[in-house]
Amino acid sequence: MSINTHGVWAIYRFEMARALRTIWQSLVTPVITTALYFVVFGSVMGSRVQSVDGVGFGNFIVPGLVMLSLLTQSISNASIGIYFPKFTGTIFELLSAPVTAMEMVVGYVGAAATKSIVLGLIILATSALFVPLHIAHPLAMLAYLILTSVAFSLFGFIIGIWANGFEQLSFVPALLITPLTFLGGSFYPISMLPEPWHTISLFNPVVYLISGFRWSFFDKGDVSVAVSLGVTALFLMLCLVIIAWIFRTGWRLKN
Repeated sequence: MSINTHGVWAIYRFEMARALRTIWQSLVTPVITTALYFVVFGSVMGSRVQSVDGVGFGNFIVPGLVMLSLLTQSISNASIGIYFPKFTGTIFELLSAPVTAMEMVVGYVGAAATKSIVLGLIILATSALFVPLHIAHPLAMLAYLILTSVAFSLFGFIIGIWANGFEQLSFVPALLITPLTFLGGSFYPISMLPEPWHTISLFNPVVYLISGFRWSFFDKGDVSVAVSLGVTALFLMLCLVIIAWIFRTGWRLKN
């Protein structure tokens, strides 16, 4: 079966062009936010907590900062991308166009993941202005960056189809993903938590994402890197199954 590359490219190019029109919101704001995190956490907390597991506190929070922005931006980019065609009614033109469901998902999710990956690399570059960065496994870091961006862009795609209004688009990132990220060891190792909170935190899927990403920097994490990759891959597959069901049934797309 041939792939309609022109259709995929048209969707991808349109979404990337929309990001360029909102470059301030898409890139500059997260960079400023990252700088503020370093000022608050790096300077204030770093003066009290010199190191965590042998890693300087400023360096330790870098993977958490990147992952915090990566998760929220991946969800936001993908959900807004697919919600606007629903909101304007052009989704029916897409569904009737010679573009398969897979090609539509590749276009929207690919653009959202690309924007998130670029943002993550920019945040890494911004972090290098505040602390000396050392990445133990650069290829693994890049692979994990791509895998996480794609997985949560797929999740954001599902949210964009599910949402019936703009307020619902921000509901999941604001009330679910951000709290889970803060409680997932972004700025501390979960080994510091007393029981039963340490055990409870192991049920937080974001713990495994941050731990695996942190391993690529410092060769150490809260959980095994194999388990982290397994949880991320499982989440990605679950999102693919849900999206396949949505297009097969037409849920929230054709009604």
